[in-house]
Amino acid sequence: MEPVVRVAVTVTFLRMTAPPPEPARPFPPGASVVRLAAPTAPFYRYLYDTVGGPYVWWLRRAAPLAELTAIIRHPDISIHVLYQGGEPAGFFELDARPAPDINLGYFGLLPHAIGRGLGHAFLRAAVDEAWRSRPRLLTVNTCTADHPRALPLYRRVGFLPFRQVPELWDVPLRLGMSIPPGLRA
Repeated sequence: MEPVVRVAVTVTFLRMTAPPPEPARPFPPGASVVRLAAPTAPFYRYLYDTVGGPYVWWLRRAAPLAELTAIIRHPDISIHVLYQGGEPAGFFELDARPAPDINLGYFGLLPHAIGRGLGHAFLRAAVDEAWRSRPRLLTVNTCTADHPRALPLYRRVGFLPFRQVPELWDVPLRLGMSIPPGLRA
């Protein structure tokens, strides 16, 4: 049995049943979103680890390279990167495998981009991209390990919570993740 640290979180599941009626906010100058045509596992891991490291995103970090590559290159998954000033500032992942629904599987900003007025416009870009495919509904979840502004931002953009579930995660120690003391079970 692999050594793990137990992490206790409460997961909030949210959904959106129609596109937001109001127009999206514009991005600040120099910001744009690019869909990756054929994401590589090392670049994806850089994004995933850098965005999610402080928030205990561990599942994709633990996945073997071949498995991760198969996931991120699946035709029903799309990876979109926010660039500002020519460098990555965040990413989101849309998963259409639960068709006719779409799940916003991952969303976040790199640490240097937090607090620079990008979050709302970037989340709206993710929501608008998902609704272009005309899903039945759009889902996302967040948890108490995520940034404290995540849940309020999802709600401001139009997601509605419909369920909360306590979870215990067994995060492998080999990942070398820093687990905040308040999350240790």
